[in-house]
Amino acid sequence: MEFDFTWVLLGFPVAFTLGWLASRLDLRQLRIENRQAPKAYFRGLNFLLNEQQDQAIDAFIEAVQNDPDTSELHFALGNLFRRRGEYERAVRVHEHLLSRGDLTQTERDRAQHALALDFLKAGLLDRAELALRKLEGTGYEEEARLALLSIYERSRDWTHATDIAAKLDSASRGSFSTRQAHYLCEQALAATASGDTDRALAILQQAAGLAPAAPRPLIDLAKLQGQLGRHQDAFATLLKLEKTAPQALPLAAGLLGNMAQQSGQQQAALDLLLASYAEMPSIDVVEAIIKLDAAPEAPRRRYVQHLEREASLVAAAKWIAGEKLGDEHQHTLVQRALDKATKPLMRYRCAACGFEATQHFWHCPGCQAWDSYPARRIEEL
Repeated sequence: MEFDFTWVLLGFPVAFTLGWLASRLDLRQLRIENRQAPKAYFRGLNFLLNEQQDQAIDAFIEAVQNDPDTSELHFALGNLFRRRGEYERAVRVHEHLLSRGDLTQTERDRAQHALALDFLKAGLLDRAELALRKLEGTGYEEEARLALLSIYERSRDWTHATDIAAKLDSASRGSFSTRQAHYLCEQALAATASGDTDRALAILQQAAGLAPAAPRPLIDLAKLQGQLGRHQDAFATLLKLEKTAPQALPLAAGLLGNMAQQSGQQQAALDLLLASYAEMPSIDVVEAIIKLDAAPEAPRRRYVQHLEREASLVAAAKWIAGEKLGDEHQHTLVQRALDKATKPLMRYRCAACGFEATQHFWHCPGCQAWDSYPARRIEEL
């Protein structure tokens, strides 16, 4: 029986036609699906560029629903929610991303970092800390450590802050030795308040060794030594400021004068303060010099010399206080008014944010910057 090839020849065109139709249908469906997501995506971008965030979010949600496996859309949506302050929705988006099993390790780290930022912006510091801790050993490690440092500063957890700053310092991400010294000084203050002065002394000496050019450890150490009656040690500690941080002498001028008087080192302190004043005039240094200068005319002469260098209403008021006027009753009234008027003039001003205060801060209460207050007070009307 011979095989009839006629049917085969007739079947080829039919099969080809059916295959072609099937491929066209699949291709058309694929094109429709691919067009829908990008269309919504680009519409969302357009809204975002026009600062129409509500419409942008609606467009991105539509795009995510059409293609729930697109991780980039989830990241964009989560970031939009965070920028709008809708932290709960941002958390849900990023937690959904982390629950997916098809993410690469890079995308998973990115989602973990985004989730930590959500918690941080929402003020959930404990949850932010846990999320940031999981980023150790990832490409976001440095950013996570800096964020943890901010959390520990805000919560005044100086022990953990010291550990994180040490890790950042050892990773060659810049010098954090001065920051570590501040954290140690804060721990020393707490130890002093609890009566553990021995531990406070050890911590301050550690801080001074860690950051030799930082003035705070030496000043805090001298204060504590003075409180413990170790005036000679306190004076010797303050003498180190001349070499390591001479710009900070105005902050320690009064303390230096007191320790010099207690330890019999008036002339050495006077010479140091006069040299400091010659480089950087300061009313605080002037007052410390007057305290150490035994000459009867010292106050009048020193205030006049200061007025020759700077137009200081504070110095003028103090000079008038030592002058003899015809009517002492009127002198008292005038002096009282001057003292009241000049008291708020002397201020410290943060160089980072401009926050002003009558006392010196190592850590600005306004912008949280460290060492942003100059040692010299400003005098402005």
